[in-house]
Amino acid sequence: MIELDHATVVRGQVRVLHDLSLRIAQGQHTAILGPNGCGKSTLIKLITRELYPLARGADAPPPVRVLGQARWQVDRLRSQLGIVTADFGARLAELPGLTAEDAVLGGLFASFVVPPFREITEAMRERAAEALARTGVADLRRRRYAELSTGEARRVLIARALVNRPHALLLDEPSTGLDVVARDRLLAMLRELARQGITLVLVTHHIEEIIPEIGHVVLLREGRMLAQGPRAAMLDEALLSEAFGGPVRLWTPAGDAAVPRLAGAGA
Repeated sequence: MIELDHATVVRGQVRVLHDLSLRIAQGQHTAILGPNGCGKSTLIKLITRELYPLARGADAPPPVRVLGQARWQVDRLRSQLGIVTADFGARLAELPGLTAEDAVLGGLFASFVVPPFREITEAMRERAAEALARTGVADLRRRRYAELSTGEARRVLIARALVNRPHALLLDEPSTGLDVVARDRLLAMLRELARQGITLVLVTHHIEEIIPEIGHVVLLREGRMLAQGPRAAMLDEALLSEAFGGPVRLWTPAGDAAVPRLAGAGA
């Protein structure tokens, strides 16, 4: 589904991703884990074509392939790979009068708003209603997006990504700004989507957000691949301490062996 082959990204004079190789298969729920500044957001933008890798020789394989293709029109890519970022939600919140339903309908056109020359059909509204229902916010469709709580807005944003019925969801720190209850509800919803067959690629620095359905973990540090593999091997105190640059301890709540918690970290 996602293939990186020795991809390097330079922003200004800084090399932010270094010779990164990664394979994520369809159906392989994956967490990309690492501290702030390790290159997670750059990796997201590389996959979504907001950034491009350094060019290589004509005979070298493409450094980035998504769903088997090296070249994509952004709108077509987003129709097959649902993308959820808090930054995108913030831009939607700036649009006056935009309803939750409008925000989801815009996803059909890979646009912040429905283009003025496009007609919204009843079938499109039914797809938007279906997506809102899947994320548990069908009753909010007439509400203005800017007036929603952070948790409600995040669910609408995921509905917007789901409206195209994509193969996978790429989620960039989706719990940012959520309180404890809203975060737990969000994670429960992601578990249900995984059980429905939607591949999840979760980018996070919170170990406790790696839901049981995620079986593969990629650890980044300073723009480089530190390690990748099965969750049981990657959620290791010594390895996580190396990734986060300080001592990390894990503990597991009684009756919840599949979801470790971060017990503490120090510089």
